[in-house]
Amino acid sequence: MNILEYENYHENVTHGDMVFPYNTYICSIPLDFPRVPLHWHDEIELIYIKKGVGSITVDFQQYKVKGPTLVLILPGQLHSIEQLEEYSMEYENIIFHPSMLVSKQIDVTATEFLQPLTARKITVPTVFTPVYPYYKDVIAPIDACDEICKTKPQGYELFIKSQLYQFFFILSNRCRNLSNTKENRKTLDKMKIVLKYIENNYMHRITIADVSASIEFSESHFMRYFKETMGTSFVDYLRDYRLTMASRLLTTSDSAILDIAAEVGFDNLSYFNRVFKQRYHMTPSQFRRESQNT
Repeated sequence: MNILEYENYHENVTHGDMVFPYNTYICSIPLDFPRVPLHWHDEIELIYIKKGVGSITVDFQQYKVKGPTLVLILPGQLHSIEQLEEYSMEYENIIFHPSMLVSKQIDVTATEFLQPLTARKITVPTVFTPVYPYYKDVIAPIDACDEICKTKPQGYELFIKSQLYQFFFILSNRCRNLSNTKENRKTLDKMKIVLKYIENNYMHRITIADVSASIEFSESHFMRYFKETMGTSFVDYLRDYRLTMASRLLTTSDSAILDIAAEVGFDNLSYFNRVFKQRYHMTPSQFRRESQNT
């Protein structure tokens, strides 16, 4: 998937089309991009790792994954994908809107499972690996969708919908978790506001006072909350986010490095060059040349 679709913390792109909102992207980390920043969206996302090793975070829970593995991302879940150490990872992104499976009329398939699942009133595993008892059953309909998408014969949309229903039947019939642990919705909702604030303002000066006010926290409470939730300070996180945006611009535009630094919120070029090299182990100019040669 093009990293343009991941540059915002809350994706607002349309996957597939309005008539049949289902699409598949072939991705490689770090060949396509080194990381997919933390974000969320209204679609269901299946991250199907085929080869290699990587790191996926879902609602602040980190998973070290290796192929073959399927990761289920439900609407509204915060998630990111990153390179793990020096390993690479090849995966398939399957993204579709749950509305394509829900009738406009009252339908037991929606009210008894799909809607409670997407609202997380019932839970299923997030990560499926070959050691999971029903792994082959879970993977089979996804593989079938991949196969038919190679040729897209007349009526392939019917087949895909049938396989997605099969997928959710397996989840409902065999994969429901016995214990339904309640996640901290308040923490997630507050963090979404913070991430949205970063998305809208990272190119400008951001103060702790401004962002803490957005969720009605004192500055000291906010800094403690962010560190405990994200495992890093707000200042470090904002800097890394800006560097991620800079790396995207270095590979997708011909803008001068000085202009890119300013565009992502760095007003000091020497500081930008220094922290960029610390993060990517090369200068911005070297990074741009390397990306053009791959």
